[in-house]
Amino acid sequence: MDTETVGSQAPATDLSGMYHRSVQWWARQVSAVADDQWDLPTPCSEWSVRDLVNHVVGEDLWTSPLMRGHTIADVGSRLDGDLLGDDPRATAASAATEAQGIVDETLHTHGSVQLSYGEESMDEYVRQLLADHLVHGWDLAVATGRERNLDPDLLSSVAAWFDATEEAYRSGGAIAARGELTGDPQADLLARFGRDADWGPNHAGFARFNAAFGRGDVDAIMACMTEDCVFEATGPAPDGQRHEGAKAVRAVWERLFGSTPDPRFTEEESFVTGNRAVLRWRFDWGGDNPGHVRGIDAMRLRDGKVCEKLSYVKG
Repeated sequence: MDTETVGSQAPATDLSGMYHRSVQWWARQVSAVADDQWDLPTPCSEWSVRDLVNHVVGEDLWTSPLMRGHTIADVGSRLDGDLLGDDPRATAASAATEAQGIVDETLHTHGSVQLSYGEESMDEYVRQLLADHLVHGWDLAVATGRERNLDPDLLSSVAAWFDATEEAYRSGGAIAARGELTGDPQADLLARFGRDADWGPNHAGFARFNAAFGRGDVDAIMACMTEDCVFEATGPAPDGQRHEGAKAVRAVWERLFGSTPDPRFTEEESFVTGNRAVLRWRFDWGGDNPGHVRGIDAMRLRDGKVCEKLSYVKG
């Protein structure tokens, strides 16, 4: 992607200019995604790199019909599903260019758009897009190991706008719970959007481990654990059984997923801090006697891999 052709270098003193800069920041991150990085986890816990890019490309493709006065019903389902095709970088570049062009063409009218929650001003809609490109650009940057620092002008602009809209975003389920505020402008904005400014290899490794467990993929689970890993099972009471080393731990997973009818692990809540992680989960099974248990794991990570998993269940 040639980021020089993705919109003009508009001044940052007006909304259109700020929007352009946010899209260009996003475009730089997409253009740098390597061929082997599309399946990497991101700070958006349910999205891989490809999922994240697909989401923002969808927003860019929606911009033109909405800014031209079309409704969601007019567009229908044509922007659903995978939009990236075989060349996601080129698709993202094209969508970004189209979105910036329509904003240049229409924003000066200060008209209205029809969003999922009703009529909204064009100005407010573009501010929402600015925030999404800025924050999702950061998501993509840290997921792929690139620059982490946000443009100070964009940061302050989005923070000021978010002062009046954060509660609506959170009550509508659009963002995760607010993290701890520290007084650092970038870290605080990310925390307000439900991000951890220190997101890194341990977060990514933890996400890969949970995803593999959810699939019941033993090979993928073990690829996310160290050779000297330790697992403490929930039973037998009172302390559970301790399994040490990758070979012993693998045997536990093979028995679990091989002998349990229709096993399904679901992540209910999780967080990572430093080399520690906590996961609240639900385990369902089928067969003649279906049921479930709910529990929690206390984990340690080393260099992005799980080295200790201590499991506890309710009741």
